[in-house]
Amino acid sequence: MSPAVITLIVLGVVALLFVTEIIPLAITAMGGAIVLGMLGIIPMKEVFSGLSNSTVVLFAGMFVIGASMFHTGLAQKLGETVVRIAGKSENGLMAGTMIIAALISSVSSNTGTTAALMPVIIGICSVAKIPASRQLMPLAFGAGLGGIITLVGTPPNIIAAGSLKAAGFESFGFFEFAWIGIPLTIAGILYMLFIGKYLLPKAEVSADIEIDAEAAEEAKAGTSDPSKMWITAVTLIGVVIAMALDLPQFPLQVAAITGAIILVLTKCLSEKQAYTGIDWVTIFLFAGMMPIAMAMDKSGAGKLIADQVVSILGGNPSPLMVTSVLFALSCGLTQFMSNTASTALLAPIGISIAQSLGASPHAVLMAIAVAASCAFATPVGTPPNTLVLGPGNYKFMDYVKAGSGLVFVCFIVSIIIIPMVWPFFPK
Repeated sequence: MSPAVITLIVLGVVALLFVTEIIPLAITAMGGAIVLGMLGIIPMKEVFSGLSNSTVVLFAGMFVIGASMFHTGLAQKLGETVVRIAGKSENGLMAGTMIIAALISSVSSNTGTTAALMPVIIGICSVAKIPASRQLMPLAFGAGLGGIITLVGTPPNIIAAGSLKAAGFESFGFFEFAWIGIPLTIAGILYMLFIGKYLLPKAEVSADIEIDAEAAEEAKAGTSDPSKMWITAVTLIGVVIAMALDLPQFPLQVAAITGAIILVLTKCLSEKQAYTGIDWVTIFLFAGMMPIAMAMDKSGAGKLIADQVVSILGGNPSPLMVTSVLFALSCGLTQFMSNTASTALLAPIGISIAQSLGASPHAVLMAIAVAASCAFATPVGTPPNTLVLGPGNYKFMDYVKAGSGLVFVCFIVSIIIIPMVWPFFPK
């Protein structure tokens, strides 16, 4: 068998184990990477390369910052303040959470946005007596939708714009993505408020926010130590600003780890508490999926899927059909494959098909980029989804239930709006 077929078989087994959860998700992900290494699909030295990935480091740093927010009582204080302003309505909190996440992630990292807001949202849920599982997934979804709004909101947008320029076409503008990003964000929020919330798990608060008795006592005691609370708050704000600026010399993971180090050095939390605050399931789950995504790209498995789907179209398909199929393909790949890799794989294919039909490639490329950001149906589709997995006490099927409908909504909205804004045959 070819490396591509072997990779697809391994991916199929991993997907099955993810859905059934016969064995823990983290073990499944790491096991899949190990098998691909043993089969020679990826070099053995790359099997655990995900553990050194910058996103994994970012996760660890933000988990520590989140732990400090609890130990100093800052999360509880923020929660009380927000609840006083927005009330304890689940819908109000959900709408506010998704709007804030979308606004911030439109100009900064989706992952950084989720990581920074997650402890705040958990604190709000604790005060409002609402299970965090009812708000953390909407937080991740809001960050994912907001990333579509600008050119720098998410890597697929940049790749799509770069592919057009490389092929000799006019590139997308910085705010051009807003024509589709804003409608998708609005549609996504409405979906979660009126449909998606009924598909979220209804875990008890006590099982949802895992703070042991000792940590809870420390959190209460922390409210009488304003200095540590302020240090944590200033550190969090500094980290968020650094992430928003996205400076090459001070990348996201460095900002997060620097913030975590500052909090430990200033005794806002102990070294032991910092280690305990890290959700290691999330770390290993994401780290395990990175080599699998690499195998999809390097082995040609992703291209094999793309070629098969395109060949099925045959004949002389309409540009709208091509756009629809490539949207579905990009969206399907990104549930298990890096959105960056999915876009990079399909962008040249989309341009070639559009040119063969005599159509403008802008609509096709926009559909591919948008679809690559619609990784809502699995916990491994995008870092924000993975980040809320542990704290939200979610299972794999929770994402399938709530996220699949959101993917469908995004598909319908995109297929209606994209051809209107970027005509296939501009005059």
